[in-house]
Amino acid sequence: MPFLELFDETLDINSTENYELSIQVSPDGLSFCLLDSIRNKFIMMRSFGAEENKFFNAEKIDELLHKDDFLTRRYKKVAYVMPSSKFTLVPSPLYDPGKKTEYFTFNHILEEDNSILADKSNDPDAYLVYSVSRSIYELMNRTYPAVFPHHHIKLLLDYTSSARKSLNGNYIHVHVERDYFNLIVFNDNILTFCNSFVYRNISDILYFVLNTFKNLEIKQEETIHFSGLTEKYDDLSSSFSLYVRNIKFAEPGGNFTFSYVFNDTELHRFINLFNVVNCG
Repeated sequence: MPFLELFDETLDINSTENYELSIQVSPDGLSFCLLDSIRNKFIMMRSFGAEENKFFNAEKIDELLHKDDFLTRRYKKVAYVMPSSKFTLVPSPLYDPGKKTEYFTFNHILEEDNSILADKSNDPDAYLVYSVSRSIYELMNRTYPAVFPHHHIKLLLDYTSSARKSLNGNYIHVHVERDYFNLIVFNDNILTFCNSFVYRNISDILYFVLNTFKNLEIKQEETIHFSGLTEKYDDLSSSFSLYVRNIKFAEPGGNFTFSYVFNDTELHRFINLFNVVNCG
């Protein structure tokens, strides 16, 4: 099981009521980090990933939640994000909470053992209607009954809201998960494209992004902001550099800093895990 752990020497397991816990959970794995709310500094992160071609079921997530020495503690605040490739954006004036299933099934097939949830985005003013594993959601709801999950697209939209304020023209963001990626495009601060694409290889990602550029008449001189499972000089970013002039890696943003132990970490890989602390 792929594993990553970072922790600052000031980390104190007996002081967790001064910490904020952020969790990202899906069949792909479970990651969590701790924010020292007194200093507004991230001081710890652990990440458990499923092996290639395998997934975590609710029983595996339950084992991690109830056996990890930090996940069993009490915290000042808990927030969590549930990434999901299947979602629909519904403008707030048109949204009816009683029609979530109708909105979702207009674009997607509801799979067995999936639940439909909704999350509010402020910019654009819309609701994200999305599906998640019912068994994992019910487990999280039992473990953190007062905490409402966030969809990762809501966090990306919140992030881009501040990241694109100083830009004119297009803001383009590609977020990569294990078997799908998201493409978000704003033009003059208006959302013009937001979708998920399932991919098998890097060529698929290149094809979908460049084809969208063509359809939206976006020039290849534009800057692409990457986050998620990619990094500098890997095959994905190297391939894109042949077609796109400017590539940037999105960094988490908010009223927080990071311990020095994160200095060598590609923070954009966990952008949603860190940014979920910005949610009220």
